Amino acid sequence: MTHDHDHSHDHSHDHNYSQDHDHSHTHGTGQAHSHDHTHELTFEQKLEKLFSHWIDHNDSHKDTFYTWAGRAKEAGLDKIAANIEKAGKLSEDVTLQLRDALNKLKG
Repeated sequence: MTHDHDHSHDHSHDHNYSQDHDHSHTHGTGQAHSHDHTHELTFEQKLEKLFSHWIDHNDSHKDTFYTWAGRAKEAGLDKIAANIEKAGKLSEDVTLQLRDALNKLKG
């Protein structure tokens, strides 16, 4: 028995939303030194990044649901396909809610 699996996206996440950079420069004295600048994002900026991430991630799942619903139909599993397709439609609703929240945030 062979299995066809669609594993096209990664589930690793990096939620470190501070922006760090350092640089060095020379003052008029000829002495070089470096500075470490940490720019913490505002709460709204963090939410904006999260909304974008969640929308992309959710859309990926939605597409996978529809793909597997089609495969289940092809395999004659119509009742199961209907459940998977409903999950895809619910994912569309989730994306709509996230987009609405993002638009309000950008307002």
